[in-house]
Amino acid sequence: MSELFETLSMYFSYPFVRYALLTGVLIALCSSLLGVTLVLKRFSFIGDGLSHVAFGAIAIAGVLGISNEMIIVLPVTAASAVLLLMTGQNTKIKGDAAIALISVGSLAVGYLLLSLFSSSSNVSGDVCSTLFGGTSILTLSAADVWLCVIMSVLVIGIFLLFYNKIFSVTFDETFACATGVRASVYNLIIAVITAVIIVLAMNLVGSLLISALIICPALSAMRIFGSFRAVIISSAVISVFCAVAGILTAILISAPVGPAIVAVNIAVFVISCIAGAVTGRSEK
Repeated sequence: MSELFETLSMYFSYPFVRYALLTGVLIALCSSLLGVTLVLKRFSFIGDGLSHVAFGAIAIAGVLGISNEMIIVLPVTAASAVLLLMTGQNTKIKGDAAIALISVGSLAVGYLLLSLFSSSSNVSGDVCSTLFGGTSILTLSAADVWLCVIMSVLVIGIFLLFYNKIFSVTFDETFACATGVRASVYNLIIAVITAVIIVLAMNLVGSLLISALIICPALSAMRIFGSFRAVIISSAVISVFCAVAGILTAILISAPVGPAIVAVNIAVFVISCIAGAVTGRSEK
C-alpha cells in the first residue's frame, strides 16, 4: 500500500497529471448535472448523437488544417443540438430518428474525410483514439485547462441559475408551459449546454463513450435516491469519484483513460443496483 501511495505521489508531481485530474473532475461534474435531466426527459441518446457530430467536425478541422479544433467543433455541435431539438418537435421526423440520422451520417462523413484527406500515416489509430479516448487528456496544455475551467463554470452557473425552471421542464413540461414557463427556451438551453459538455468530454473519454459519462452516474444515483435534488447531488459525487478513479487507474496500469472511467462507472452502477435492491429502492 505504501508503494502505491509513493507511486501516486510521484505522478502528482507532474503537471500533466494534475491538469488531467482537474479537467476530468470538471467535465464529470458538468456531465452529471445534465445527465439526470436528460435521462428523466428520455433524451439520453442526444449525447451519443452530438458526440458523433463532434467527431465529424474534428475531421473537417483536420482536413482544413485548423489547429484549434474548438473553433469549428463547438459551433457545429451546438447548432446540431438546436437542430435535434427542432426536429424532435416535428411530427415528420421523430427525435430518435433525427438523432440516428445525424449521428450515423456525421460518423461516416468524418471517417471518410479522414481517410481521403488526412496527412497522418496512422488514420486508423487517430480515429480509434478519437472514438474511444486515448492519452489526449494527459497532454493538455495550461490554455486547454483554463478553457475547460471557464466553460465548466459557465455550465454550472447556468444550471444553478435556472435550476427551478429546468426542474419544472424536466418533470412536467405541459404544466410548466401552463404556468408561463417558456419550455422551448429551457429545452434549448439544455441542448446547448449538453453540446458544450460533449465537446469538453471528447478529450476525456472519446466520442463513442461520452453517453456513458452522462448517463451512468445519473442511473446509479436513481437506484438509491428518490428526490431530484438528492439524485443531482449524488450523481455529481459518483461522477467525480469515477472520473478520478478512472484516470488514476489508467495512469497506473497504462490503459486508455476513457474506457477506464467508463469501466469504473459501470462497476459503481452495479453496486448501486445491489444497494437499491437491498434497501428496496429499486422496487419503487
